[in-house]
Amino acid sequence: MARILGIEIPNEKRIEASLPYMFGIGRSTAAKVLEHAGVDPDIRTGRLSEEQLVRIAQVIQAEKMLVEGDLRRERQAQMKRLTSINCYRGIRHKRGLPVNGQRTRTNARTRKGKRKTVGVKK
Repeated sequence: MARILGIEIPNEKRIEASLPYMFGIGRSTAAKVLEHAGVDPDIRTGRLSEEQLVRIAQVIQAEKMLVEGDLRRERQAQMKRLTSINCYRGIRHKRGLPVNGQRTRTNARTRKGKRKTVGVKK
C-alpha cells in the first residue's frame, strides 16, 4: 500500500479513487489535488513513482488541508466548544439527537438508537 502523509491508501485502485480513503479528502478535492500536482488521475496507485507521491503530499500541505488526526481533533474541539457554551446545537450533541433541524417524531433512528418501547402494562 502506498503511504501519503503517513496514511496508507489502496494500491490496486486509480489514484483518483484512492485519495478519498484519507479522512478529509473527498472525490472533488482529490481531483483538484491531482490537477495541481500534475499527476494523471487514471494511474493506479501502485504504479506511482516516489516523486509523484511526494508532489501529491506537498500539494495537500501547501493548500493547508486538514486530514486525518488534525481534522478529527479540530472537529472534536468544535463540538466540545458547542457543548461547553450550552448552545442549542451543543445540547443536541449532548443528548444524541439530530443537530440540524431534522424531524424526530419519526425517523432519526441513526442518532437516537434502537427504539425503546413504552407501553401499558396490565
